[in-house]
Amino acid sequence: MWWNFGSLLGLCLATQILTGLFLAMHYTSDIATAFSSVAHICRDVNYGWLIRNMHANGASFFFICIYAHIARGLYYGSYLYMETWNIGVVLLLLVMMTAFVGYVLPWGQMSFWGATVITNLLSAIPYVGNELVQWIWGGFSVD
Repeated sequence: MWWNFGSLLGLCLATQILTGLFLAMHYTSDIATAFSSVAHICRDVNYGWLIRNMHANGASFFFICIYAHIARGLYYGSYLYMETWNIGVVLLLLVMMTAFVGYVLPWGQMSFWGATVITNLLSAIPYVGNELVQWIWGGFSVD
């Protein structure tokens, strides 16, 4: 099992892409209708609730496999291969950013406040942090 986390990551990624495509067929990205389109997927689309739950739980399982993959790499000293390790770190950051966007897409209360809190972390950057946050928000708050 210890050696299979890379393969499990590939399986998780394929599942996430497949369920994400099925969800995207019924999702509306407008701020006013995003939440109701997610409710429509869960209530009116055949097995939409199952696909959405598979997608949400698949993201959590994906991160479990990523952290186990990193732990194995740390244990066996894979960080000594700097180029490969750095590519893995960049991929981890990209996966985290993608997961954040996926968390915000339903645009419910948790999504709104998650977007507010996470983007507000950028205000800790000296000198340009507050301006960067306002630029990302498009104003003085997420709306």
